[in-house]
Parts: sequence; structure tokens; C-alpha cells
Amino acid sequence: MSQNTKELKLAVLIDADNVPYSNVKGMMEEIAKYGTPTTKRIYADWTKPNANGWKSVLLEHAITPIQQYSYTVGKNSSDSALIIDAMDLLYSDKVDGFCIVSSDSDFTRLAIRLRESGMKVIGMGEKKTPNPFIVSCDRFIFIEVLEGAIKKKKPKQMASASSVETKGIKKTSEKEIPEKETAIKIDNKTIELIEDTIDAIGDDDGWAFLGDVGNLIVKKKPEFDPRSYGFNKLTPMLKSLTDILEIDERDSDKKGIKHVYVRLRYT
Repeated sequence: MSQNTKELKLAVLIDADNVPYSNVKGMMEEIAKYGTPTTKRIYADWTKPNANGWKSVLLEHAITPIQQYSYTVGKNSSDSALIIDAMDLLYSDKVDGFCIVSSDSDFTRLAIRLRESGMKVIGMGEKKTPNPFIVSCDRFIFIEVLEGAIKKKKPKQMASASSVETKGIKKTSEKEIPEKETAIKIDNKTIELIEDTIDAIGDDDGWAFLGDVGNLIVKKKPEFDPRSYGFNKLTPMLKSLTDILEIDERDSDKKGIKHVYVRLRYT
């Protein structure tokens, strides 16, 4: 298996019955951060009207639709087809990891089995996803977080037309007004998670390398994501906690690159 996550060959398997199609672009861009999607398949009964929304985006993202008829009313037959394909891909030795896109807990055992075989498993689903499936993955990304990130990246707002120059007032109608980033209050459980992690891996003086802190937090809580709290990255999130944390940016061997260390603020 490749050591660089960006070189991982990923099988992306999508349960169309249990995730929305509204932000496929955001999903695929997020998956690309973890590796190269060499296999992309989506499972549904394509004869049903509720699958129509997906049809328009499949070609755009080169996702192969897999037809799975519902043999029994009220049963999701796509689950078994996805699981069978996942095991076939596992034994083919053609991929290094899997991205399972679903909000269904039925894939919990599959995720555990894939990880037992040394596969990297990334889950993606809505916030209603049951916790057993979330914790069975190496990393879990909430689709709602992706949608929030897309909204924050929208083009900068333009000044209103009422700002047109009047009686010596300078015209500002074409001036770009940057959108402010809104932080969400960090809950006590998350703060305790951060504190416990820093305390666990800190050196004799309490300093912990930020990269190691982030990795351990995700191992403890796969769904952890700074974007859930209004921050693009972990660094600005921790910098906002100046009442409990100290931040130290140290020069590295590479010019212009700084290593960030963090420790608990002692009172």
C-alpha cells in the first residue's frame, strides 16, 4: 500500500438510496483529497423515479450505475450488491482503500472487515448516520459539512448599487466585499477531546506537534471535522481557543514553512 494518502487507489461505492445527489461535485472533490478514485460505482434500482436525480450527474463524474432490482417491497437490495462488489474488489488487489458513501448502518460490518484486511476506509453520509457505521471507518465526512464549505466559497459579494458615487462620494459598486467567516461555538466534549489528545502526546514540556494532534483526534473520533465549527483547518480552530491553549510556530528546515506546536495553557 502506498504511504502517501494522495497516491491511494480508492474504490468509491455509493448507495444512491441513502445519500442525496445535490452535492456530488463536493463529494468527489473531498474524496480526491484522500486518493485517486480508480473505481466509481453507484447502486440503485434505476427504474424507480426517486433515482432520477442521480442520472443527470453520473456521466459528468464518470460514475458507473449498477442496476439492482428491488425483489421485495421495503427492502434495500442495493446494500447486498454493494457489499458483494466491495469484497470482489478487496480480493482483486487493485485498490488500497474504499470510500463508502451512505447513511446506512448496514455497512458497519463491511467497513470493519475491510479495515481488518488493511484497507483504508472512508465513510461519507448525512449527520443522521448511525454511530456504529461512523466509528467503523478510519475517517467519516458529513455531507452537510461539505455543503457548508461550498457556500463559504461562493464568489465575493459586490457592493450594492446604492453605493454609486453621489455628491463627491466615491463609487464603490464594483468593489469586492469579502464574506466574513462565522465560527460556531465549540462544545465541551470536543474541547475535552482536544485537551486529552494534547495531554496524551505532549513532550516533557507539554508541547505536541499539531499534525500528530489532528491524526490522533481523527482516530478517536472519525467524524471530527473543523468545518463543523466554521473553520477551514485545525490550526485556526485551535488558535481560537487561546484561553486554554498556547500556540508555538517554529521554523522548519524548509524556508517559509513553519511547524505548529500546541500545549495546554496552565493557570
